[in-house]
Amino acid sequence: MNRNSKAYWICQFVGWIGFILLNIFVFSSGRIITQREYYIFIASIFIGIGITHLYRYLVLRYDVPRKTILAQIIIIIFFSLQKANLFFLITKFLASSFITNYVGPDFKEIITSIVSLWIIFLFWNLIYFSFKYFQSYKRSEINALRYLASSREFELSNLKSQLNPHFMFNSMNSIRALVDIEPIKAKEAITKLSSILRTTLQMNKSKEIYLSSEIELVKDYLSLEKIRYEERLVFELKVDENVNNIKIPPFIIQSQVENAIKHGVSVLPGKCYIVIEAFKLGGFLKIKVSNTGKISNKTPETGVGFINSKQRLELLYGVDGTIFITEINNLVVVDINIPLP
Repeated sequence: MNRNSKAYWICQFVGWIGFILLNIFVFSSGRIITQREYYIFIASIFIGIGITHLYRYLVLRYDVPRKTILAQIIIIIFFSLQKANLFFLITKFLASSFITNYVGPDFKEIITSIVSLWIIFLFWNLIYFSFKYFQSYKRSEINALRYLASSREFELSNLKSQLNPHFMFNSMNSIRALVDIEPIKAKEAITKLSSILRTTLQMNKSKEIYLSSEIELVKDYLSLEKIRYEERLVFELKVDENVNNIKIPPFIIQSQVENAIKHGVSVLPGKCYIVIEAFKLGGFLKIKVSNTGKISNKTPETGVGFINSKQRLELLYGVDGTIFITEINNLVVVDINIPLP
C-alpha cells in the first residue's frame, strides 16, 4: 500500500467514525440507545465507507477529474444525492429488520435525513476533489521543474560544446604559428595542449567545477600562448586562497582570457598585460579579467565567449549571475559575479 492509499483509508475510517460518533451523541441526548441500535451505527461506518469507495472507483474509472468543471459539479451534486438516498435506504432497512418495534420516519424526517446526508457526501467530495487537485497541481509542478531542469541541462551542454571547438581552434592556431619557425617551442606547446585537453575532458562532465581547476586550465593556456608571444604577453593571477573551493561554470574564465588574447596581444604592438583576479565581496564571488586594450566601437558583447558566459550564468544562477564589460584607463575589464552558496 503506497502513501496516498494509506492516507485515503485513514481519512475514510476517521471521517466516518467521527460522523457516526456525532450521530450517537445526538441520539443519546434524547433517549437511551439500545444495543441493536449501536450495531446499526457500527454497520453504518462500513456502509458509508463502502458507498464512498465505490463512488471513488467510478470517479477514477471514468476519469471525472479530467472533465470540465461544470460536468464535475453536476456529477458531484447528482451522485451525492444518490449516495445519500442509498445510505438512508440501507440503514433504514437494517433498522427495520433488526430493531424490535421499529417505527419508520415520517416524510419530514425522511427529507431532513436525506438532505443532511447529501451535505455530508458533498463535504466528502469537497475534501476528496481538493486533494486530487492539489495532487495533480503538485505533480504538474514537479514535471514542469523536471522539464525545466532537463532543458537547462541540455542548453548548458550545448553552450559548453560551443566553447570546445572555439578553444581548440585558438590553441591549434598558436601551435601552427610555431611549427615552422620554432619547432622546439612547438613541441613544448603540444605538451601543454595535451595537458589542457586532459583537463578539458574532465571539465566537460560537470556543470560546475572548482575555481582552482579553472585557474589551472587558464595557467596552462596562458603558458601555451606565452611560448608564442614571448615577452609581449605578461600575465598575473591574483586569486584569494579562500575562494579556490568555490564552484563556477567551466570555461567561464578561460573564454574571457581567450578574448583578451584575441583582442589584445594578437592585435596590439608592444606588451599586453592580462590580470585575473578572484575574491569574495559581500555574498558574491567576484572574478575580474583585465587586459590591455580598448573596447571596439562595435558592440563588445557579441563574441561567442561573452554571450555564452552570459547565458550560462543566467541558467545556473538566475538574475544573480552576471557579467559586464567596461573600459578603464586603457584596460578592458570583464566583471563576473557568481552568488555564493
